[in-house]
Amino acid sequence: MYSNRTKIECQSKKAFGFDSFVAVRYALNDELMSNISEIELRRIIEGIREDRETIIKHNPIGSEEETLLWMLLGCLLSYLSIEENETPCFPGRPAANAYREAVLFVLRGRYEGETDPAGLIDSLLK
Repeated sequence: MYSNRTKIECQSKKAFGFDSFVAVRYALNDELMSNISEIELRRIIEGIREDRETIIKHNPIGSEEETLLWMLLGCLLSYLSIEENETPCFPGRPAANAYREAVLFVLRGRYEGETDPAGLIDSLLK
């Protein structure tokens, strides 16, 4: 099947953990969860960094940090094939920290790498 997918547990599971948003993830029988390598995460971050000016110009949703983190979250949701019911939900208008925490939440259990993903995310904002 797909090389970036790993079988996950076959029981229902709730995943909370951040004050900035609430998300619930359900794992059903024989469902597969996509993973992302450190190399792929770095590639996505570098691509966003290279297109930074264009992304910010065409997506004026908030501060530059919010826009870049929003784009990273969207890329990860697509790359990892995350369904709508697994997507982090934001109460009110999210700030940059909420997007950062949402990205870390999405990566939890899916990231395969030695480097701390938080540091990679922060490198996008420098």
